[in-house]
Amino acid sequence: MTKPTNPPSGTKLSGAEATVQAAQSFTRRTLLTRSALLGTAAAMGPWIVKDALSSSGSLNLLNWDDELPDPVIPTFEKKTGIKVNTTPFSQNEEQINKLQATGGGGFDLCQPTADRAPQFKDLEVLQPLDPGKMALDAILPAFVALSAKLWTWEGKLYHTAHTWGSEALSWRTDLATLEYKTLSYGTMWEDRFKGKVQGRPHSLLLGIGLWMDGTGKLPSNRMLDAFKDEASFKKIYDQILPFAIAHKSWIKQFWDSSDNTKSGLIDNGVVIGQTWDGPALSLKKQGKPVTYMAPQEGAITWLDGWSMPKAAKNVEQAYEWLKFVHSAEGSAMVAEGSGYNPVVKGADSLLSAVAKKNFQEAYPADALDRLWPRPAEPTWFAELRNQYAEKFKAA
Repeated sequence: MTKPTNPPSGTKLSGAEATVQAAQSFTRRTLLTRSALLGTAAAMGPWIVKDALSSSGSLNLLNWDDELPDPVIPTFEKKTGIKVNTTPFSQNEEQINKLQATGGGGFDLCQPTADRAPQFKDLEVLQPLDPGKMALDAILPAFVALSAKLWTWEGKLYHTAHTWGSEALSWRTDLATLEYKTLSYGTMWEDRFKGKVQGRPHSLLLGIGLWMDGTGKLPSNRMLDAFKDEASFKKIYDQILPFAIAHKSWIKQFWDSSDNTKSGLIDNGVVIGQTWDGPALSLKKQGKPVTYMAPQEGAITWLDGWSMPKAAKNVEQAYEWLKFVHSAEGSAMVAEGSGYNPVVKGADSLLSAVAKKNFQEAYPADALDRLWPRPAEPTWFAELRNQYAEKFKAA
């Protein structure tokens, strides 16, 4: 199985390499010790608004439904006097549809996932961000590099980091005993889990592909060949889809949000699934019999961020929000409550012992070396992937 490696000094990071390097910076040692001096200043004391013009008014966010847990918004409102209005969504497609329908109107900030840059560029509903009004030096450098690599066009930046996480395997610890050394995306398709699996159709297809690649059944450069062009995509997915359809009876439910991921595990008879880390680790933190772990093929990693629609009206308030979530305090609040991971220097030192332990158990041994960062997705890829996902779902 091909493993990502760090580039030589001076080499410009690709989006995938930047994500891997950023994730690898959160080693077990990092989580168990305090941050270096770079993060200390950010971690000291409360965040303070310096611009009186923006310390009032309102802010309208188009946001992921589980990435602004309490007390993130109440803390910001108390510190600034700015009223935050939220419009939650649970899938990138839902966000894109809302922005298309309004031309970006009604929202001051939205939350694209980094790999969707080509699609958002085609939408033409964003305006460039002003680096001079953001605390980019507070963000871990690899995440700054990732946004810059994927989200810069015509010399302007359109994206900044918020939180990163992954998609891998979660399961009921009282109903299944699994170990990292043998854990695989293929584990879900064992006979013992028939009728007890959950996942998103397109994610399950990717997981099957990574499993087939790892076993040598479908060599695909860890599925990266599917991103080359439409012909390559079809050649690979035409071998994945029949397996998925043949195993449709393994599926207990298709999830499409954090909430029904959780309800599947707790109330709906799901034993195992391919899910985001946040919902599963949130349940684990609550003491539920649920855990989450990267498989041998690698956890599928992603970075969510912030972008500004062209029609944004509360621009100064938006920049005060970005300064807050890019403080160690704000980034740690996001991570602690959501189960995802911080992107700001020093934020990891503010996490609870439980959150640190959950991270270690999610990415044991060499799991951080095996991460599978989502590549940038061209519009053709998204459209074609959705076609195959719908065929699986409708089978």
